[in-house]
Amino acid sequence: MSTDLQNIRIGLTNNHPCSYLPERQERVAVALASSLHTEQNYQILLANGFRRSGDTIYKPHCELCNACQPIRVTIDDFVASKSQKRLLNKAVALRWEMKNDLDDNWFDLYSRYITKRHKSGTMYPPKKDEFKRFAKTTWLKTGFLHVYDESNQLLAVAVTDIMDQCGSAFYTFFDPDLSLSLGTLAVLYQIEYCQQQSKHWLYLGYQIDECPAMNYKTRFQRHQRLVNQRWQG
Repeated sequence: MSTDLQNIRIGLTNNHPCSYLPERQERVAVALASSLHTEQNYQILLANGFRRSGDTIYKPHCELCNACQPIRVTIDDFVASKSQKRLLNKAVALRWEMKNDLDDNWFDLYSRYITKRHKSGTMYPPKKDEFKRFAKTTWLKTGFLHVYDESNQLLAVAVTDIMDQCGSAFYTFFDPDLSLSLGTLAVLYQIEYCQQQSKHWLYLGYQIDECPAMNYKTRFQRHQRLVNQRWQG
């Protein structure tokens, strides 16, 4: 595949209310060619601001807004902050394991998470088949980072796309009743996995500064943002 992204054939969705800034309109560009559905090509697309949902590769293409900025952690330069170190110390009894598939009891945890944290979102009510269509793809290796407590109770799952040069944090769900910051902890474990596997970056999706729920992403240092098609930071 040529890295000249001007040659990529895209389709545009209709405008609809933004999931993160509801007062604004959202539109995405979808990469249409099935030839893009390879690990090598997707790494190039990730580096140019695209993401995936199931087998669909897309990027924001809004008419009046450019609030979404792709963000990634530079693995070799990562240094945990004081608060992240405190969190890791609190979680010293926990363990994580990257698996090729989900544990048998994953759906109970996922259902509790969606019902308590995202009841007004598009993934409610939780459906097993719908989640698998959303999370899995036929052309990319996807791992499932499971987090367990000392009694082997499943606390969190971080769906992670795994490529030669990078990892991509796709989606995380966790026990909604624990006070521990499991979402942040899952990213720290994904960074640890990328360090072990000699990856260069962990992609965290899109950062929207005006959306408080996303600001945790900027606390992973060192990170870069894609601004005007150049990674900065």
